Amino acid sequence: MTKEEIILIISEKLRLIRTEAGYTQDKMATVIGVSKKTLVQVEKGRVMAGWTTSVAICALFKDSETLMASLGGEPLEVIETIAREGIDYRKEKTLGGKIWWKDIKRTDEYILQQNLFSKHYRILDAEDYRIYSSFDEESSHKRFDELTVG
Repeated sequence: MTKEEIILIISEKLRLIRTEAGYTQDKMATVIGVSKKTLVQVEKGRVMAGWTTSVAICALFKDSETLMASLGGEPLEVIETIAREGIDYRKEKTLGGKIWWKDIKRTDEYILQQNLFSKHYRILDAEDYRIYSSFDEESSHKRFDELTVG
């Protein structure tokens, strides 16, 4: 997934995200930091949300079922993966990838998974903490091999 794809998805789903949250257009515009006019334009498909607005929506509405279903799980993980491509993360607890993830490689200590929607990769430790995330398949396999060959 790219920034442009994220922006497109969020722009197309903004009305649903707002409705799911129970917000009026005025309230939503205030919460995400745009004018009501801009919000209406995005909801009508006349303009796209910007990257900063998309990040804000993912952060503020990270538990939105609409966002999770559209991005394949945790919206912030997808955003962070795009923004910090190829960087090891601070350890962050995940749900273990039981819904939106396909196992690629597994050892007793680590698992390499691919998201079914966004297609990005991540490495989890044995306690389901995410320690690496990337859209690049080759670098994900390389990092997994570095962690497991010892």
